[in-house]
Amino acid sequence: MKDFQGQALSWDLKSGVIELALHRDPCNEIGSLALDELERFCRALEHLQHHAHALVVYSELKCGFCAGADLRELYERSQGMQKAQAVRGVRDFLERIHRVMNTLDAAPLTTIAAVHGVVFGGGFELALVCDLIIADKMARFCFPELRLGLIPGFGGIPRLNRDLGNAVVRDLLLTGRSYNANKAQQIGLVSQVVGEGEALGAARATAAQLGKFDRQTAIAAKEFIKPIPYEELKREIDIFCDLFTRPAVEAGLKKFVESTEAQPYLP
Repeated sequence: MKDFQGQALSWDLKSGVIELALHRDPCNEIGSLALDELERFCRALEHLQHHAHALVVYSELKCGFCAGADLRELYERSQGMQKAQAVRGVRDFLERIHRVMNTLDAAPLTTIAAVHGVVFGGGFELALVCDLIIADKMARFCFPELRLGLIPGFGGIPRLNRDLGNAVVRDLLLTGRSYNANKAQQIGLVSQVVGEGEALGAARATAAQLGKFDRQTAIAAKEFIKPIPYEELKREIDIFCDLFTRPAVEAGLKKFVESTEAQPYLP
């Protein structure tokens, strides 16, 4: 399928570049709807990748790239369930989202995340599967899961450790602090920082430049420099599911859901 218009995302293919746009209010939270459509994209990618050299992922929403997992859905779906049943549901969701993330991580394309505003939790993890992150100067990166009694569950810890090393992982994970775009570039997370509102244009220009190079060489280089930490990713799911059974998590999710703040995901 060359193009698709869904409720949470859409994509199209032009001049060898696939553009995947996120557009689900309030801030592209990843729940069952977004996951269904991401899985649909991954199935389409099996065909699209033969006609493209690059993939650009971006958000059409003003708030930012993505606020992460749909915590309201996670909380509401677990209510009234036995703990074991709730954990089985969480594990199934995580295994599905990991398959999506691994597919994007290993795609034989050069992948670019064009980010702005909020790049939190699962949204940060989505950006991390991409080969390049181009950030608007107003972008902010954060793993706020610790305040919920959880760890990132969409593959963020192993991928961040692969790309940047354990010191950065510890700082982001254990403090819950956010990094601005300049800090993210300084530590090697972001490849390019551009002016406000310019990330998508810069990503498109980069994608066009990539079309000048031999694709097989690019694929070989990517496979060599970007191994996927499959064992660590499996362990992450186990730890997340173990933590999910604890009372602190239910309390943290309840507090989040009942918050009257406009953007409760902000640290």
